[in-house]
Amino acid sequence: MHEPLLCIMGPTASGKTDLAIALAEALNGELISVDSALVYRGLDIGSAKPDYPHHLVDICDPGEAYSAARFVDDARDVLADVRARGRRPILVGGTMLYYRALLQGLAPMPGADPAVRAEIEAQAQREGWPSVHRALAAVDPDSAARIHPNHSQRLMRALEVYRVAGRPLSAIHDADEAGASIPSIPIALAPRERTVLHERIARRFHAMMDAGFLAEVRALHDRSDLHGDLPALRAVGYRQLWEHLDGECSLDEAIERGIAATRQLAKRQFTWLRKWPDLRWLHTDAEGRVLDWTGVAGESFSATQSDPFDLVLNYLTANPM
Repeated sequence: MHEPLLCIMGPTASGKTDLAIALAEALNGELISVDSALVYRGLDIGSAKPDYPHHLVDICDPGEAYSAARFVDDARDVLADVRARGRRPILVGGTMLYYRALLQGLAPMPGADPAVRAEIEAQAQREGWPSVHRALAAVDPDSAARIHPNHSQRLMRALEVYRVAGRPLSAIHDADEAGASIPSIPIALAPRERTVLHERIARRFHAMMDAGFLAEVRALHDRSDLHGDLPALRAVGYRQLWEHLDGECSLDEAIERGIAATRQLAKRQFTWLRKWPDLRWLHTDAEGRVLDWTGVAGESFSATQSDPFDLVLNYLTANPM
């Protein structure tokens, strides 16, 4: 029987990649990315693509639509390969839907219904996508809380599922949560103060701009086969700079929108994490030092380390599984 999967979760800009790299070095591990932007080639600067080797990075073109179901298939293949070589797989990333699909299974979803989609698109054209978001909130508030009012693709699918299946998308997901198929050790790293995370997000976005983020998006924008509604180009930051290149806003406005969208992403990630079963929370201060650790009932160890890596390593040693 395999040991439980170590999962390093957390909101964007929380420092989880650095922690996962240190753990991989110490535990004879290999990192498996759980990130819906890192799968795409050419999305490097804006996705904070790491230099350290990760599986499931740069595996598809931005013109493709990568899905949670495809992630599950790919991740299972990688898990088998890593374990066959005597190494420890470590999952790291912030795409919580991918985690749930792999660890808890994919709920059966109704297929696309062209007539329903046409109705939703007609409403969006008449009243705007925020109106569609309000319609979704009326029947599926949990899904609406996770989806930005202007994220047309996700709004379309969530409202379509409700109208076709007669059940909210969130209820279908929740019904599938009862039996996790893969044992795991989920650890969430996050600053305890939300303002600290917001400051990190802003600093990182400006650093990305200094590193050539706009030129990266312009190269994608210049491709005749790509458009702004593709999943890859709706990633935070990419979408806002794409809108600037389309002439919809100034560069300063695009940067501010990108920072705001990244903060909203972090908020949605926290919403997922707060509901995650048996999650170990590791809170840090502005310098990345451990402030507190919330484990699972029945687990105990000396949580005196100020460095997240030392604390997690001590925890894994004290609680072998």
